[in-house]
Amino acid sequence: MKSKSPRKILDDTRTLRHLGSKSTDYQFEGPKAKILETFPNREEDRPYIVNFEFDEFTSLCPKTGQPDFAHISIRYAPGKTCVESKSLKLYFFAFRSFGCFMETITNKMLDDLVAVTSPRYMQVTATFKARGGITTIVTAQFISEDESPEQWGV
Repeated sequence: MKSKSPRKILDDTRTLRHLGSKSTDYQFEGPKAKILETFPNREEDRPYIVNFEFDEFTSLCPKTGQPDFAHISIRYAPGKTCVESKSLKLYFFAFRSFGCFMETITNKMLDDLVAVTSPRYMQVTATFKARGGITTIVTAQFISEDESPEQWGV
């Protein structure tokens, strides 16, 4: 019987707290950038796009306390770091007890993600389910000073 050779790991995961922890710490006091974790981008010199789609987003209307449901789409070109997806999921969950308008939520997401990842380009689109017959779609974007908007189709 052949012995198993050690698995080769290409990415440094030593700083990640959430992924592989066998426990999940849900943050219910509200979304904070510190929930988000990153890892080094091994292809920093290559322009490429990462897409995240999250169908289970919930927040609260700041006036009525009624739940708002949304699909969150994030499209970004990483710089030196990438956002780790489990921490992103936990960040989204932190909005569940958070009262805020849809426009504020979308811009907060963009601000927090840009603060922790310093991307080349990022776009956050929140498609909120209809309330009173109106579907609300909010899109916020960031383009690094070193980048051309045309390069990212903007």
